[in-house]
Amino acid sequence: MTMPLTTRVRLALLSLALPAALLASPAQAETLSCPALNAAVQVAPCPNEAELQYTFMGFCGDNARLYGRDAVTCSSFENYKAVKNTALWESANGDFSGYLNCNLETDLLRASKALKMSAEKKNNLTRLICDYENEQRMVMRTRATCTVEAADCASGECRATCD
Repeated sequence: MTMPLTTRVRLALLSLALPAALLASPAQAETLSCPALNAAVQVAPCPNEAELQYTFMGFCGDNARLYGRDAVTCSSFENYKAVKNTALWESANGDFSGYLNCNLETDLLRASKALKMSAEKKNNLTRLICDYENEQRMVMRTRATCTVEAADCASGECRATCD
């Protein structure tokens, strides 16, 4: 016994639509806050003096035109070192990352408190930015849309919701 064509088509469409409807659940908004730097993990080592000298020559030497001629940074090696002596750090859960200053003592860096949270959207990418004391910054990049609910971290825990 064979089924009529319209019944087979309906069953085929139903077999495609039913699993999709069951698997599609409403998106849950995720609440995020600035990570504590005391729990952050240093992912890459700080550059040594020889590496800084080498990159100084590349960044501020003949190839400087490729980088846009940063006059203040390139005016001296000390200025360059103050800006570029950084290492990659990540939050404990790996969501946030940032190049933090190697010129600061690790204890002082880890003690830096979050000051503010902001969000920037460019094309399909949202950057959730946490600014800390001692001019440090951690950033989370996501394709979700994030809204900062509490931007001032000094008055409590700053937070954002990402859909």
